[in-house]
Amino acid sequence: MNYTTSKAPNNTTPLDIYKLSKKVDNVYKMILILAKRSNQISAHFKDELNRKLQEFVSLSDNLEEVLENKEQIEISRFYERLPKPTSISVEEYKEDKIYYRIPTSEEKLMQEEEHNQDHNNVK
Repeated sequence: MNYTTSKAPNNTTPLDIYKLSKKVDNVYKMILILAKRSNQISAHFKDELNRKLQEFVSLSDNLEEVLENKEQIEISRFYERLPKPTSISVEEYKEDKIYYRIPTSEEKLMQEEEHNQDHNNVK
């Protein structure tokens, strides 16, 4: 996933949520879809950043290394400049790049039964 080429804005922009929600006929479903996608993107950013910063971890930190690690600061600034995960998910939604599936009533019942069984087994 390359989010550096995303068309998502870096700042806050007003959106007509009712116009956006026409694809799913429900504002709450749209917000749920966007929130889940935003969480996925955020987790991806976090994993990628942690992998890159792991290279700079040393067992013996001294004050000079902490203050002079310009590469680490540049990596962090790069991620700060990227569009926010929410903006990226909204842009992907507008461009129909998000795949989502709404479970049927039967699937929901099965999930609830599995959840209840797991809950009962824990006690």
